[in-house]
Amino acid sequence: MKRTTPTRKAPFAFHLDLASGVPIYRQIIDKVQGGIASGLLATGDQLPTVRQVAVDLAINPNTVLRAYRELEIRGVIETQQGTGTFIAEKQVRQDDVERERQLDQLVREFVARAGASGYKVAELVERLKGLSPEPDGKRRR
Repeated sequence: MKRTTPTRKAPFAFHLDLASGVPIYRQIIDKVQGGIASGLLATGDQLPTVRQVAVDLAINPNTVLRAYRELEIRGVIETQQGTGTFIAEKQVRQDDVERERQLDQLVREFVARAGASGYKVAELVERLKGLSPEPDGKRRR
């Protein structure tokens, strides 16, 4: 796998929402997948070590390991012994019809959950636009 030199000034960092009720390992998985989806993480980008994430978040290293293992099983990351953990190249491509079907399903679920919490679609659109990187690689906020 070709390793890319990160163009970001700061390494990818994890942040937890302890009040969300979402398990910590699941939040780590979601952050990595969200980083890939938003363009903050690309193929070959290195993730922080299990130990570093555990220290930064003051959590048990086994929790981070569980998240990284699940991401590795899904083919999202690759761990190279002695080198680190990297965003993997996606080998499996879906056909366009299946991809559109899955995206439609995700959007419907997202809008339904947000609507149940009192959010309007316009609010969701604005927040999603804020997650999208600018052409210079910086996030809007």
